[in-house]
Amino acid sequence: MRATIFRYKCEGVIRLTALWAVMTLFGGMIPSLSAAGGVDVDMRAKIGQMLMVGFRGLAVDDASSIVRDIREGRIGGIVLFDYDVPSASPVRNIASPVQVKKLVAALQEAAPVPLFVAIDQEGGRVYRLKESFGFPPSVSARHLGSLDSVETTKRYADVTAGTLAGLGINLNFAPVVDLNTNPDNPVIGRLERSFSADPAVVTRHALAVIDSLHNRGILSAIKHFPGHGSSTADSHEGFVDITETWSPEEMIPFDRIVKAKKCNMIMTAHVFNGKLDPEWPATLSYETTHHIVREYMGYQGVIISDDMQMKAIRDNYALEDAIERAVLAGVDILLFANNSVFEEDIASRAGSILERLVQSGKIPADRIDASYRRIMELKGRLRR
Repeated sequence: MRATIFRYKCEGVIRLTALWAVMTLFGGMIPSLSAAGGVDVDMRAKIGQMLMVGFRGLAVDDASSIVRDIREGRIGGIVLFDYDVPSASPVRNIASPVQVKKLVAALQEAAPVPLFVAIDQEGGRVYRLKESFGFPPSVSARHLGSLDSVETTKRYADVTAGTLAGLGINLNFAPVVDLNTNPDNPVIGRLERSFSADPAVVTRHALAVIDSLHNRGILSAIKHFPGHGSSTADSHEGFVDITETWSPEEMIPFDRIVKAKKCNMIMTAHVFNGKLDPEWPATLSYETTHHIVREYMGYQGVIISDDMQMKAIRDNYALEDAIERAVLAGVDILLFANNSVFEEDIASRAGSILERLVQSGKIPADRIDASYRRIMELKGRLRR
C-alpha cells in the first residue's frame, strides 16, 4: 500500500496521520538485546555510560579533566574533532596519525569500561581526519551517490574503516542516510552529505559503508532521524521546523538498515515535525523516538542524540528539561560535543541532573537500566 494510516496518541487524543507505507516500513522486528550479564552496577555508573562528551587536547595526562571524568565513571564515550569552534582554533584533538593513536590509547587506558571513541568521518566536507594531517583523501557522499557504483563507495569506505581501526577509533557517526530532497539545505545538501534524493540509492550505499566499517570492527551511527534532508535551516544555529517540507519517505533508509540487521546506532535530529509531534523536536519526542523507532520500526538498539549543545536545543530548553525529555523519549546516549560551546564540567553536571531525576522519580530507574543494557551489549561487540 502506498499510503497507510499511522496512528499515534498525543495529549490523550488519538491522532491520525497519513504516512507512506508505514505498515511495510515498520513491520519487521529485530531480536531483543541481551541483559548486561546480570552484574549489579550502581546507578551513577550506569548514568555515566549514557554520556558522551567532547574535549580539548592533542594529548592527555593524569591531570586532564577528561581523564578524571573517564576514571571516575562519569562518561562512557568521547568524540574527536579537528577544529575548535568556540575558540575558532585549528587545534583540538587531531594533528597526525601517530598523535591520534597515542591520544586514543591514553583515553582507553584510563577507562574502567571500554570507551566509545567516536568521530564524524563521513567524507568530503565532513571529514575530521584530513589530508593536511597526513590522512588519506576522501570524496563526498553526493559524489559517490552520483556515480552510483557500490564498488567505488566500498573502496573509499574500506580506506576510512582501515584508518579508524588503525587509530583505535571504534565508532563512526556515519553514514548520513538523510535524503537530498532539498539540495539547498545548508547543513545537508550544500555540504554534499547525502548520497541521493532516492531512498534506494541512499540505502544501497549506506549499507556498503556500514559493511566496510563492520569488517574492521568499527561501529556506525546512521543519522539524522527522522530525516534532516528537507530542512531549510541548520539545527546547529537554532530551531528547525520541517513540518511542511518533510516526507515519510525520508524514514525508508533507516527502516531498511534496521531490517537488514546492520544498525548499531541511530542518531536523532533536533528537528521539529508537527506531523509527528506537535510539541517536541525529534530528540525530545516520545512520539517520534519511542513510538516510531522502537514500536513501529522494532529497533531495540542504541539511540544517540545529536549534540545536545546545538542551538536548536540549547536556546529553547533548559538543560534539565532537555535531558529529562530526551531520556524519556528513548535516547540512550546523550551527546555533548563541547564544540558549539565549551563546558568543561558538562559531564558532572549532566550526570548529577540525571541522578536527581531518577531520585525524584521523574525518570524511572528501569529506564536507565534499559539504556545501560543496550550500551553494554553494543560495547560487547567492540574488538579488544
